[in-house]
Amino acid sequence: MATQSMLDAIDAAIASGEKVVQYNGKRVEYRDIDELLRARSVLVNQLAGGGRTGVLDRMTVAQFSRD
Repeated sequence: MATQSMLDAIDAAIASGEKVVQYNGKRVEYRDIDELLRARSVLVNQLAGGGRTGVLDRMTVAQFSRD
């Protein structure tokens, strides 16, 4: 679940050029700034009520029957 404190921590890391984000006693190290920016985008979407994001949101399921 995305929280404002997570977004604040990511924003602070982006502003300082760091790739390590710490919030609520957790530490996450991103590979590069692009990955950090993608994580920020996901959090913003979730906080705005966009719901889940990721692979499952882009999947299509087909159901077949022998009727």
